[in-house]
Amino acid sequence: MKAVTVVGMGDEGCPGLSSIAANAVAKAQILAGGKRHLDFFPQFSGEKIVFKDDLTQTIKRIAELSLEHTICVLASGDPLFFGIGNLIRKKVGPEYVDFIPAPSSVQHAFAKIGIPWDDAEVLSLHGRSSKGLITKLQFLNKVALFTDKINHPKEIASYLLSFNESEWTAFVCENLGGEKERIRKFDLKSLSEEEEIDPLNVLVLIRNSANWKPPTVVPNVSEESYSKRVPKKGLITKKEVRILSIAFLNIREDSVIWDIGAGSGSIAIEAAQIAKNGKSYAIEIDPEGIEICKQNILLQKTDNVHVISGKAPEVLEKLPDPDCIFVGGSNGDIYEIIRISLNKLSPLGSLVINAVTIDNVSQIYQSFKKLKLVPEVTLLNVSRGRVLKDYLRYEALNPIHIFKITKPEKM
Repeated sequence: MKAVTVVGMGDEGCPGLSSIAANAVAKAQILAGGKRHLDFFPQFSGEKIVFKDDLTQTIKRIAELSLEHTICVLASGDPLFFGIGNLIRKKVGPEYVDFIPAPSSVQHAFAKIGIPWDDAEVLSLHGRSSKGLITKLQFLNKVALFTDKINHPKEIASYLLSFNESEWTAFVCENLGGEKERIRKFDLKSLSEEEEIDPLNVLVLIRNSANWKPPTVVPNVSEESYSKRVPKKGLITKKEVRILSIAFLNIREDSVIWDIGAGSGSIAIEAAQIAKNGKSYAIEIDPEGIEICKQNILLQKTDNVHVISGKAPEVLEKLPDPDCIFVGGSNGDIYEIIRISLNKLSPLGSLVINAVTIDNVSQIYQSFKKLKLVPEVTLLNVSRGRVLKDYLRYEALNPIHIFKITKPEKM
């Protein structure tokens, strides 16, 4: 028997324990866990450690005590599945910890509603921000959510509805395995008005449409799908330019992206759709552009886009370090924007700058020369077919220069 054994439990308490788990509790000198779990063992004669708010310090104490004592830690379900297990493993050392899991609350929830869960995604909002949930949901049709007092089912339903995400059936599974177990089915509107929900719950969301398809891997959104500044309708990056510029950014699922001079927000939004586990920052100084950008975030359902009101380069220092930077408009000192961007950019990160006018092209190129850098340069000429009576003719878009730098590992 190792120094620390972490035992998973259901809400039914001791009757749900295997003989191996019950034996681990019986042999322990110290029993640790939440009050709810410890109350299942009033007969335990050794020392009890109750988990409270400062969990890290409590686990640190368990690690110290484990040098001379055998300890059993009680946890919910599978301790290594969004549970306390990983923290204990890190603090105590994997070679000194055994795990005895019980079925997780997610397994219980899907069993109770009678739906297979091998194709489900599991997300935790417990102690975390709900920002980014909407973007992730665009790629999912079945999801289980761990909730908390702030991100509770009622609040989650209201949040989804604020992005017009209404086509879901919700199952609220409370006190799974316990005496007060309750399983209820809601549409999101009804759930957003429901006040009586136990804090101990799992929320399962199932898409209503059997014909739903996830978005394309590479965003391919027309200009007409975005709200635009009127009468300045040209202030949106054309679809073909967006596709190539985003490809040059080398975005990963967890990337942090800056879109400097975001305009209507199309690059920031489509980058965020790829980086669904990351964050995208749309930096814009024009008040009208900021409002349009916010409208497009709602329209395109990308809640991992953060709109930053301000002028570059001044606002850049306060932002999280990026993995990818796109500059679509500078409205200021392009040299300083490039210099600060490269300083903040992560090693091997990508800086992509688009320019239309000869003046901007010259300024950008001279800025790179001053920094002793040689960028990749692409001149993109795009023509679209247009019907003219019985004929099809080509209509050229403005040529675009695309500059790209990949930051060296050591710079």
